[in-house]
Amino acid sequence: MSIIKRPVITEKLSRLQEAGKYTFEVATNATKPEIKKAVEATYPGVKVAKVNTAIMPSKPKGRYTRSGYQGGRTKVWKKAIVTVKEGEIDFFAEI
Repeated sequence: MSIIKRPVITEKLSRLQEAGKYTFEVATNATKPEIKKAVEATYPGVKVAKVNTAIMPSKPKGRYTRSGYQGGRTKVWKKAIVTVKEGEIDFFAEI
C-alpha cells in the first residue's frame, strides 16, 4: 500500500505552492515521518521541512433522480500539507 495516493490540486492550494507548500491525499494510517520519507523518495532533490496532516470528514451528498432522492456520503480521507525547504515539485511534468 502506497503512502501518497495523489496530489490535491485546487485553486487555493495552487497559491500555497508559491510559498513552498504542497498538498497530498495520503493513506489514513500514515504517520508524519512516513509521509516525509515517501515525498522525499518520490520526488528526488526535495527536502521536507514540515508535515501537517488533517483528516477530512465525510459530507452528505445527494441528487434527485427519476426514482426519487438518492442520498449518500463522501469518503473520509487524510490530507497532508508538506512544507519544502529545498527543491520544487512539478506535478505537471509527468503529463
